[in-house]
Amino acid sequence: MLARLSIRDIVLIERLDIDFARGLAVLTGETGAGKSILLDAFALALGGRGDAGLVRHGAEQGQVTAVFDVPKRHPAAKILSENGLDDTGEMILRRVQLADGRTRAFLNDQAISVQTLKAVGTALVEIHGQHDERALVDAATHRRLLDAFAGLEKDVTALEALWEARRTARTALDDHRAGMERAAREADFLRHASDELRKLKPQAGEETSLAERRTTMMQGEKIASDLREALEVVGGHQSPVPGLAAAVRRLERRAANSPTLIEPAVKAIDVAINALEEADQHLNAALRAADFDPAELERIEERLFALRAAARKYSTPVDSLAALAERYASDVALIDAGAERLKVLEKAAGEADKAYDAAAVKLSAVRGKASEKLNKAVNAELAPLKLERAKFMTQVDSDTAAAGPQGIDRVEFWVQTNPGTRPGPLMKVASGGELSRFLLALKVVLSDRGSAPTLVFDEIDTGVGGAVADAIGARLARLAGKVQVMAVTHAPQVAARADQHLLISKDALDKGKRVATSVATLKSDHRREEIARMLAGAEITAEARAAADRLLKAATA
Repeated sequence: MLARLSIRDIVLIERLDIDFARGLAVLTGETGAGKSILLDAFALALGGRGDAGLVRHGAEQGQVTAVFDVPKRHPAAKILSENGLDDTGEMILRRVQLADGRTRAFLNDQAISVQTLKAVGTALVEIHGQHDERALVDAATHRRLLDAFAGLEKDVTALEALWEARRTARTALDDHRAGMERAAREADFLRHASDELRKLKPQAGEETSLAERRTTMMQGEKIASDLREALEVVGGHQSPVPGLAAAVRRLERRAANSPTLIEPAVKAIDVAINALEEADQHLNAALRAADFDPAELERIEERLFALRAAARKYSTPVDSLAALAERYASDVALIDAGAERLKVLEKAAGEADKAYDAAAVKLSAVRGKASEKLNKAVNAELAPLKLERAKFMTQVDSDTAAAGPQGIDRVEFWVQTNPGTRPGPLMKVASGGELSRFLLALKVVLSDRGSAPTLVFDEIDTGVGGAVADAIGARLARLAGKVQVMAVTHAPQVAARADQHLLISKDALDKGKRVATSVATLKSDHRREEIARMLAGAEITAEARAAADRLLKAATA
């Protein structure tokens, strides 16, 4: 529910903070006081279209903040999760409108896109007026509302899973068929290519390793003689190691007589001997690496030639031959075993079709019965709303050819406004005032099912009075027992039923040089006075005050 609305520098509003409670809140005031401005500001916070004209004259920017208390597992929480935002249970929607026309959007003080703000706002609030029944425009919404009325959300979710399983099974079948057709067209080539590559047995990275080995072998032949000569000098007959070792032994025998003179020299000679022995090991290793069998070099060159020839033949890099061999082998196997696999996939697809079709037909039947109950419930609400000659009907058209994740039904709300007239879609047949009352009847019947937690009705009582206005007020109050309801109204019968009465007024400031919109929460006598004004007009009479008292008492009876 909406807990608080704060507005700064929007049109005639300089600074406004309104706390809301559960139940029915009505906003009243004379024409031009600023009720529409307040709703425009609220819509801006919910992701509505921005406009530089909303910024108060002389200000650089305007700002609207709406604070909501949101129950756990509400659909809006999913939107937050999808956008990486934290769900704290409280959602603070803020929209900044700059004087140059740009806007910025925030949710819990994190910058977000206007599209995300609008998605969250739509999940939290529905704003309805005579010319803004957006919740009734889309037939897909009608289907969702019927499902909510009948409590079919879990059934629809289960059907969506069956639809996805059906789609997956059919995709697997179609892919397999396409593979079989491709393989059959190229059967001879595939068998020959697969057999050839199977015999070749290409390995990933093989070309690089063979080329490196070939280069090493060819270069080794050239440097082998130099390596042997170096090895003879370091570790052969010409090696200085024996002489150095003998010298060390002689010096060590003299070390006791003059250690300070001999020990540094002995250490240095030891280092030289170790280095020469290490060089001997490296030279021997290099000789072993450089040594090769000419037959091995020939085998390497033949292998490289075969791999590169196959790469040219099949127009693919040598390193891709192994993967190509696997694909060709798979295609051949598909030809050989494809028929059996096709039978398995056809059976799975058939079973998925049957499961979906059975669930969709069953759901369609339940929707048909639920539509009759919905029609009966809505029609029962029409007579008190001065629509006693009208008739509401839910059209459920089933078409298996138009199957989808939510079933085979197209649901649309139709009305017949007078006996003998042709019924048609609600949005096309009903006039503005009728549309508002049909909407209210629907909302009352649906209660908190399929509805946002906050509903706003903008002058839904326009053009009616007396008993009809009282009936509208009674139904708004009933609806407010399930969801939070805000109503902008000129009907005293509606205002009398409010749990919270807000008076919108326009005050003169700076000795009449400018005006600003303000909001006051009315209690007791002040509330009676406003309802009397709504009854009598500019001059409030004793009779109007008495009538206001009667309305307030009747509302609490």
